[in-house]
Amino acid sequence: MSLELKNIEMKVGVETYIHQTSLKLEKNTINILLGSTLAGKTTLMQIMAGLLKPTSGEIWFNEKNVTGLKVQERNVSMVYQQFINYPNFSVYENIASPLKITGVNSKEIKERVGKVAELLKLSPMLDKKPDELSGGQQQRTALARALVKDSDLILLDEPLANLDFKLREELREELPKLFENRECIVVYATTEPTDALMMGGNTATLLEGKVIQYGKTLDVYNNPKNLNSAEVFSEPPMNITEVKKVGDVCSFLDGSAQWKTNVNIKDGNYKIGIRPHNVTINKNGGNSVEIKGKILISELSGSESLIHFKNGKFNWVSLSSGSHQMNIGDEIKLYMNVDESLFFDQNNRLVKNG
Repeated sequence: MSLELKNIEMKVGVETYIHQTSLKLEKNTINILLGSTLAGKTTLMQIMAGLLKPTSGEIWFNEKNVTGLKVQERNVSMVYQQFINYPNFSVYENIASPLKITGVNSKEIKERVGKVAELLKLSPMLDKKPDELSGGQQQRTALARALVKDSDLILLDEPLANLDFKLREELREELPKLFENRECIVVYATTEPTDALMMGGNTATLLEGKVIQYGKTLDVYNNPKNLNSAEVFSEPPMNITEVKKVGDVCSFLDGSAQWKTNVNIKDGNYKIGIRPHNVTINKNGGNSVEIKGKILISELSGSESLIHFKNGKFNWVSLSSGSHQMNIGDEIKLYMNVDESLFFDQNNRLVKNG
């Protein structure tokens, strides 16, 4: 089983929503579409589902061209970030609805609904109506309806976006387990890099209707093919600055910081990208380089401290563990773990070490 997009493109008038894209998703995989709002994630999923027909290109499923096949003729389920449930149906009836439409007998419906309700901890609520449920329970009901159908393709469009932090954390952990041993392809759209890292599987980074990179999630995270992909896969935003490498020494172009490096690349000017959790108040890692800045914003979030600061002409972000109260306008000393930096050439392509 596979889903393959072959040179698809989606235009509305003169505007291009999806640039020419080819992508192949295999059976028993979770595939993350990661990108900001309006990056093209929902449009791409609607094309996969058959809700939209691409302007050009083809969609193949199980080696068959299904480009013109209506969504009703495909074995597909889609869950949106809004809680879309039938308000006059009980939880049981909501979950069972796709099975009733396809003529499954009542005994099998009861078994399948019972099984998926237990999986999603909805068994005590089967007689309740959606308006009697919490937001998390309503979203679980929508997920249960998608799972009970045993679809070949399950599309989840930011399904956790409207849930509180605790519920998001719980479902992030549960979702990969829900799809274990299911003969299906799962596509999960999100704006959150944390979702991708916790879900695992494969990730496609998207920007302005273009798929920038696709591969194993950790590989895309650790080895972004270009600066755009690295920035999409970083929240808070990745810090970018310009450096010069001469021999075994790297330095900021303004000379405010320099360090010895074992990065085996040609001498010259580069951009480096370093994620905020590698710029900290205390030394973190074996090659921590001191940098200075002026605090622009200071935020405390539970057990973490987020600091936006100015370093030369660049705005930087630091994310440190622990609570550290800082004052706007203060000069601050931080430490950058340069062993975790990524080097990009003047065309913004990742430069491989060695």
